[in-house]
Parts: sequence; C-alpha cells; structure tokens
Amino acid sequence: MDRYSVSRTKRLLFYIIMTFLTVGFIVAECVLPSERSTSTSDENITYDGSFTWLKADGESEAIEVPGRYDVKPGDTMTISTVLPKDFDASVMAIRASLQTVRFYVDGSLRAEYDTKDTRPFGKDSASRYVFCDMSENDAGKEVRIELKSSSANYSGVVNTIYCGDKSDIWANIFQKNSRETVIAFFILFAAIVAILFSIALSIVYKTHFDMEYVGWCMLLGAVWMLGESKLRQMLVPNASVMAAMCFIVILVAPIAISIYIDNVQGGRYRKIYACVETLSFVNFLTCMLLQLTGVRDFIGTLPAGQVMLAVCCIVVISTFIIDIIKKRAAAYGLEMFATVVALVLMLIEEASVYFVVTISGFFIGTGLVVILFINIIVTIKRISEIEYKRQNAESEKLRDQAERVSMQMMKTLATTIEAKDEYTKGHSYRVAEYSALIAKQLGWSENEVQNLRNAAFLHDIGKIGVPDTILNKPTKLSDEEYEIIKSHTIMGADILKDITIVSNLTDIARYHHERYDGKGYPDGLKGEEIPFHARIISVADSYDAMKSRRIYRNSLPDEIIRDEIVKNKGTQFDPQIADIFIELMDKNAVVIEDNNFMQEEGDNADIELEAGKFISDVVSTISMQESSDSIDYLTGLPMRSRGQKLIAERMNEMNGCLAFIDMDNLKKVNDIHGHKAGDRALKLIGNILTEKEHSDMTACRLGGDEFLIFLPYSDRTYIEQIIEQLFDKFAKGQDDDCEIRDASLSVGMCMTAKGDIFEDDYAKADKALYYVKQNKKGTYAFFHQLKITSKVSSGMGVDLKKIAGSLKESGSYTGALDLNYRDFAKIFEFMNNLGERHKHNCYLVMVTMETLPEQFMDIEVMEQALDYMEQSIRQKIRKVDVCTRYSSVQFLIILFEPLENQIPKVMERIFMQYYKLYNKNDFRPKYEYIKMIDDR
Repeated sequence: MDRYSVSRTKRLLFYIIMTFLTVGFIVAECVLPSERSTSTSDENITYDGSFTWLKADGESEAIEVPGRYDVKPGDTMTISTVLPKDFDASVMAIRASLQTVRFYVDGSLRAEYDTKDTRPFGKDSASRYVFCDMSENDAGKEVRIELKSSSANYSGVVNTIYCGDKSDIWANIFQKNSRETVIAFFILFAAIVAILFSIALSIVYKTHFDMEYVGWCMLLGAVWMLGESKLRQMLVPNASVMAAMCFIVILVAPIAISIYIDNVQGGRYRKIYACVETLSFVNFLTCMLLQLTGVRDFIGTLPAGQVMLAVCCIVVISTFIIDIIKKRAAAYGLEMFATVVALVLMLIEEASVYFVVTISGFFIGTGLVVILFINIIVTIKRISEIEYKRQNAESEKLRDQAERVSMQMMKTLATTIEAKDEYTKGHSYRVAEYSALIAKQLGWSENEVQNLRNAAFLHDIGKIGVPDTILNKPTKLSDEEYEIIKSHTIMGADILKDITIVSNLTDIARYHHERYDGKGYPDGLKGEEIPFHARIISVADSYDAMKSRRIYRNSLPDEIIRDEIVKNKGTQFDPQIADIFIELMDKNAVVIEDNNFMQEEGDNADIELEAGKFISDVVSTISMQESSDSIDYLTGLPMRSRGQKLIAERMNEMNGCLAFIDMDNLKKVNDIHGHKAGDRALKLIGNILTEKEHSDMTACRLGGDEFLIFLPYSDRTYIEQIIEQLFDKFAKGQDDDCEIRDASLSVGMCMTAKGDIFEDDYAKADKALYYVKQNKKGTYAFFHQLKITSKVSSGMGVDLKKIAGSLKESGSYTGALDLNYRDFAKIFEFMNNLGERHKHNCYLVMVTMETLPEQFMDIEVMEQALDYMEQSIRQKIRKVDVCTRYSSVQFLIILFEPLENQIPKVMERIFMQYYKLYNKNDFRPKYEYIKMIDDR
C-alpha cells in the first residue's frame, strides 16, 4: 500500500511553529534577566587581595593577579599575600597551566600539586585547578604560592586566584566551560557512530565511504577538546595522560586529514598527500621519542606539529584551487566547503594557544559539527546513487536481454523482407560482412567490428514500410515512388530508436544513403557530417547492389564495380573508406561465407515486455503498409487510384462540386530554388486540404502538381468562398516562404449531381481548368461558365451592350484589369456625355482572341500573342481613340466619330499588323461593336 504523506500545508505550519519556538527561546534567554545565583559570580569567588612577587635574589615586587611575568623555564616563582582579618573562605584555588603548585600558609606547606610520580613522561604537571583548604582561623596569615613550569609558554603565568566555598568555585568553572565539554562529548559520540555506521555501510554495499575518515577526524578532534577542557580533572582520573593526548592529536591530525581529502578528490593528488602523511608520521615518531627520553616535552615540539598541520592545510587548499581552476571541484563541492570551514576554524583554534588560554576547543568543535553535517548529506546522496545504479544495472540487464531477443527478431524480420524478392535475398547479411571487413582493415577491436556488423544487418529495416509493388517494381520508379523508397531511411531510424544494445544503430539506418558531396538523402549531410559508421555502410551497400543480379541486369563484373567506386570516391563515397575497399578488392579479400546468419546471443528470459512492444511496433508498421501504396508521403493525401475511388463513391451518394487544382510555375520554383522548395509548396497544399475545417472534403493528389477535391455542397456561392479561402491560405503560406512565391493555384470546377458519372464530370472540371490556364492563371472557373464565353463569335451584341451599360456606371464594375479598366470607364463616361451634348457618334469595339478547336496552347505563347495584339491596337488606332485590356483574351476600344462603314477597315489594319508581328495561326482575333449612344 502507498505510504501516507503529510500535506505540504501541514508541514509548513509545523515548521513555522517550531521555528517560532526556537527563536523565541533564544531571544528570551538573551533579553530576559538571568536567574542564576549571584553567589557564584566572579566577584564573589575571586580573591581580591594584593600579591607580592618574592624573587630569588631577595627583592620583592608588587604584581597584578592574574598576569604573566618574566620567569625562566624551570625557575620557581613565589608570590605572597596576607589574608584579610575577615577571611572566612573554606578553600583557595588557582589554575595551574603546566605548572607544579605549592600552597604555604604561615610558612607551612598546606597543599601541593606535582605529577612527577603519576605522569608517564615529561617534565611538567598537567594543567588543572589546584585547591588548598582554608578556614577562618587563617585570617591575617601570610599565604605563599610557588609556581614552577619547564615550558617557556607557561613559565611566569599567574592565573586567577579563587577563594570561597569549593562547590561555588566548581559551579563557576562549570558554568564557564561546560559548553565546550558538552560539544566535545557530542562530537565524540557522533564520531563513534559515524565510524561504526560507515563500517556497516561498507559491509552492506561492499564499498568504502568517506564518512569513516570524517569519523576518525572527529574522534581526534573530540579527544583534543576533552583534553583541553577545564573540567578534564573531573572527567578522567589521570589528567596527565589526557593532556598528552591533546599534543598527540595535533601530530596525527595531518595524516587523518590527508587520507580523507585524498579519498574525496579521487586520488588525483595521492603522491602529494603521501608525502604529507610520511612527514607527519616521522614528526610524530620524533616528538614521541623526545618526550619519552625527556629531551623535550610535547609543548616544546608543538610548533613542529603545528607547522605540519599548517602544511597539510596549505596542500588541501592548493589542491582545491587547482580543481576549481580545472573545473573538477564541482564533483565534491559540499565536502570542499565543509573542509575549508573546518580548516579555518582549526587554524583559529591552533593560533589561539599563543594568545588566549581559555578558548578550549570551541572553534574546532564548530568546524567538526559542520563537516559532520555535510558528510551526512553526502553519504545519503552516495547511498542514493549506489541504489540508483544498482537498480539501473538490473534494468539494463533486463533491457539487454530484451534487446538481444529483439535483435534476433529484427534480423529475422529483415531477412523476411528480403525474401520477398529473390534478387535482394541475403543483402543485409552481405552488407554486414563487407562492413566488417572494412572495419577490420581500420584496426577496430572485435567488439567494435561485431557492433558494426549487427548495425549493418539492420540498415534497411525501414523497407518494411515500403509497399511490395514499389520494392519489386521491374521498371523505372516515378518521382513519387522514389520518394517513398527514400523514406525507408527515416522509418528505419524510427523503428530502431529505442534499441541501445547496438550503438550507432539509428545513425546507420538513417544516413547510409547520404553522399559525401552532400547530394544524398534524407538530410543532405556532407563529408564528415555523415556519421563514420554510415559512410562504411554506404560503400558496402553500393558494392553489394552492383554485385547482385537484378531483374533488369546481371551482376556487374568486379572491374566495373571497382571503376565505379574509384569514379565516385569523394562524391558518393568517403575517400578513405573507398580506398580501403579498393585495396581489399585488389587483394581479392572481399570474400564472405554465405552461411546462416542467425546466432543465439545471451539469455532470452524475462523479455516478454520488451519483445511485446517490438512486436506491437512491427504489427503497427505492417498494418500501415496496407494503405501506404495509396498515400502520398509528401502531402499526406491519398494518391490517384484510391482518391478517385473515394471521390466517385461520394459523388454517387450526394450532390456537390468536383474541383481540379493545378499548381502554376512549379517547374520555375524547382529550377530556381530547387526541388525542396517545390516540395514545400506541394506540402503547403496538402496541409491546407487536410485541415480539420475541411474534414468533409475528399481530396487526393493525382500526381505532380495536380490535385482533385470533392466538395459536398450544391451552393456555388459557398463553394466559391471555400476556394477563395484556399487561395488566401496558400498566399499566406507564400508570405512565410519567399522561395515559393512564384507558385500560384488554378482551379477548374464542375457542379455534380447525385449519381453522375465520375469520368464525365472529371473531364468537365479538367476543361474548366484548361480554360483558366489559357486565360488567367491563379484564378478559378466553373465549367458551366464556359458556355457563355463560347458565344463570343456570334450573338455578342447583348453582352457588349451590358458592358457598355456597366461602363456608364463610372467604373463600378470590377473587370479583369482593375486599374486600367477604371481609367477606361472614366473616359468612356466622359465621351458618352460629350457625345450626347454634341451629337458625336462613338463606337465601343470588343476584340476577342480565339484558339482553334481542340488546340492546347502553352501559356507563354498565349501571352506573347496577346502582347502583339495590344501593340497592334495601339499602333493602328488614332490618338483620339482609347483602348484597354478587358480580360485575359479580350480588349475594348472606343472609336471617336468614325464612319460606321470604316470600322471594318480599321479592324482589318489592326489584324494585319498583328499577323505581321505574330506569324503563327494558332490564335484568330475576332471583333464586334456597338454604338455608344442609342438613336432616339
């Protein structure tokens, strides 16, 4: 069952409460008055009498206590005081700093502290508090205190002298020094736990954890803090041993620190740290020997130990800086931060020995707490990483097993695909072996060769998505079929993208048809942009293709194959790989065994999930193949056969409109900007026709730049709106792609009735498209409109009268040439008004260019003929006459006051000039005219 998780709101509220309580406690303790007994304050227990230093030469000097005076090591310093008359304290006490202490009251020895018989070695007594029993009977008596130390650091040191009740003095001492002691015990406990926990983790995970070294460093630090504690005489029976441990810790600390940091840094500076560890060990042995022989105490050799500790710190900081510069410190950033903090605090503690006597480990304790906390975090992360790697390794093992079986299945599948054509049978196996021969010549390892062999075997796996009709077509492929063949590289890469047991698998499947000169597919990579493995497969694949027999040719001889490889070196093939293969051919080393390729690999257990996924992918791909022969991969539309069938079925069920779409200037786009630009233009049409808002439309690609659509609507106005939307969307797409702006769409349409014969309406839509192509590209027309246009040679008077009427509306009619036509309309209105006022006779003439029946005209030729007709009109009419182009095949002329019987002669001159400029007979110009002002 799922573990219950406390909500984020509850956690946040709890954290707020706990933070408030903690902060409140600290503030209250700092702000509110102390409730401690005032009897244990320094003023109540400190002896405030005056002291005199009794020197060995008989002189005396008044001194301040506490203080430090010039006394040679080994000499005894005697200080004297006379107790006041009201003295009633039970004890007097002084802190001995590596000193032997004697109390004399009224000349008699009352108390003595000397560890010469209890300490294991050394000349000085360990530091501690020395108490001398007193009473009110001692009032007014002289008290002499003798202090003796062999250490230059502490000889002549006179610490504070206390008097009062012994328990009050200890309470005061504990109050001042318990914090460091508590921290020391906490660090000691944490160190032991850290060491034991790290050892347990090492046993469980069979690896070593840095926290163990941190634990040892903390243990040394805790021992040092306890040894420096003012309370140590209460903690242990022999303070001398504990004091000696403080010095030993300083000597050994560089070794522990070096081992820890070296492990954290992964052994990069092992030699440097080995030198530090060796020097520290030698220093430890030397100091120990001097202490044991009594030549010099630890306190005297302490600077050497401190120097080694400082050297260790310098080495650590230096390696940190080097790693930061070389950007290698990020791997252990937290440990580095904690170590720097701990080292800084440790150096402060070390330096304080020479300036302050009472710090006693506070700074080093804080540093150890910081480094412990950080290493707990690091250890948890390390355990998490180990668990992740373990689980990942298990997953990888299962995945490898699944992929090995998938590999076998894919090899079987690849062979099955090839088995459909006897001419390509065994192609993948041979390409894999030829590739392996090349790899061996390159000096690859056996594992690398085998990896290439496996990948090469699957280089054509994408052909599973190519229809059999195209794979086995005996004749030349069409452009569309060739595009489908080329798509096998992309489909293969997609099928293999999740297989990781073989490296470079996806690259080989996708790029083995790229060319070294950049003219290959699917991505047009060039030179070394093509993955090296794919360049090897390219040579091997081409060799086997030329070596294999095809339905249209026999196997090519080795001489011709060699010449082809040489000729295409540097263009199709990588020169280096081509040279290697030519060398193999020259040595007759291109020989492989034609045996069974199937070999069992690994354990096939526990692979149901992965194998099931692969089988599902294959089945899905095969199901897509059933309709892939009727889908245009470029536009996503059905191809001609399927599309026409779907449209014919819908025409049989409902009324609608059949539209024939042709893209104009596709060849121009291809010639100027390349076929990729042309492909984008075709894709643009496909995307528009497959939009969701056109889901009720049935569309297909007939081939090349032609498309056929069926619109299930009987309202011509609505159909025109849809076609205009199509034009607008295509124009918008052109705005985003400047390379296809020369393209345009022409549409011919035919309204259909339920049950119409498809072939008849198809032919009508085709004729309507032809009319648009001949007259004005980039527009559309319905087939039924052509009947009106076809009457231009007879009965045109009615139409021309309508045009004249439109002209009288001052250009409100929108003609084919909007700007010139409006200007023409204004002139027409002016001349019409002028004629009515002055009774001028003006005539409106329409010239129409007709093609011969069943004559199919090239659009460029048609435009040339129209240009010649326009030139002829302008040359042969008078300056008072006006002309304009009315439509793509018609012109309008206003003849000002001609004799009506002269109009045929004027038109004859124009036509003669036209035939002089245009010496072909594929266009026949005709004309008709009307009088602009009706006779009344």
